[in-house]
Amino acid sequence: MKRTIVAMPGDGIGKVVLPEAIRVLEAAGFEADYINGDIGWEFWCSEGNPLPQRTIDLLEEHKIGLFGAITSKPKAKAAAELSPELQDKGFVYYSPIVSMRQHFDLDICIRPCRAFPGNPLNFIRKSADGGFEEPPVDVVIFRQNTQGLYAGVEWTDPPQNVRDALATHPRFKAFLDVPGEDLAVSTRIFTREYCRRIVTAAFEYAQKHGYKSVTVCEKPNVIRETSGMMEAEAAEAAKRFPDIQLWSTNIDAQMMWLTKNPEDYGVIVAGNMFGDIVSDGFAGLVGGLGFACSANIGREVAVFEPTHGSAPKYEQLDPSIVNPIAMVLSACMMLDHIGEADKAERIRSAVAGVIADGKVRTYDMLKMPGGADVVAKGAATTQQVTDAIIERL
Repeated sequence: MKRTIVAMPGDGIGKVVLPEAIRVLEAAGFEADYINGDIGWEFWCSEGNPLPQRTIDLLEEHKIGLFGAITSKPKAKAAAELSPELQDKGFVYYSPIVSMRQHFDLDICIRPCRAFPGNPLNFIRKSADGGFEEPPVDVVIFRQNTQGLYAGVEWTDPPQNVRDALATHPRFKAFLDVPGEDLAVSTRIFTREYCRRIVTAAFEYAQKHGYKSVTVCEKPNVIRETSGMMEAEAAEAAKRFPDIQLWSTNIDAQMMWLTKNPEDYGVIVAGNMFGDIVSDGFAGLVGGLGFACSANIGREVAVFEPTHGSAPKYEQLDPSIVNPIAMVLSACMMLDHIGEADKAERIRSAVAGVIADGKVRTYDMLKMPGGADVVAKGAATTQQVTDAIIERL
């Protein structure tokens, strides 16, 4: 039976790479109907809502989404770009992907960072004999997706009842005399249920895929309550998985160690902000955001996306020069989720073959500055990379 996939190109290069991923899916024999879902900056500007209700309805009906990229801007710039008739009407911009995660409770985010042999962007280091070595990086980050600093519970000039509540904490004494307009507060909220869900998912993944360790990457020596809760739930979960080691790192130290001994790590679990940071750090070791895929998984709905931004300066280039591999690998994660793992593995093998062969490389893989002239200098176009993957299939 054909599935229906909600395809949400979004902004900028999302409109370029998503159709390329669909080409690869079709070449691999995956049959689906793709329905366009409106999301992104143009809908914010024209409707005051970057995630229209009609797109939410599509996801509620069909349960699976493929997402490209979005453009997000700070509060004042977002307000300034609203259509004139929407100005000063109380519209407030919120990231549509964050809103989507919270609306559908897509609390488990999975971000694999795996090095493909032959990728010239892979991390290398000096070896003891003075030569160079390329450690095998194969890390999967489990990022709690809906709570923490991304929960959106924050204020500038907090109302008096909020200030009164904060004043009950002795450490707020230093801020009692700060004028409201000079005070900004963002909360970091963890709940035990969602800590338990993300650490359990991390251990289950490690067991299924043969990883030997799960590392909690937080900051419990300073952020004692929230990080402490994550650590406590990880310790409880570890009792059910005696063959998997439980490690703990502080986020700042982890950012040092990931370039010192990245091959030591398997599955990493963290809250929203720290998971975002450490996943980008490991992505840099395996080629950058052109290779960084992700899944946002809830109890009913799942959305799959590359972790790169919209890069609007590249959207209009003809031919396109951006790397589609992160989007293709995100589509593979979708196939894994819906029980089409054989097709996902075929595509990954094709991607690996193209990278190892080294004949078709986008500008980032050739370490060129992006621009309209890179194709003339030998860089492959977006479509040529897709063609090469399909030929491997």
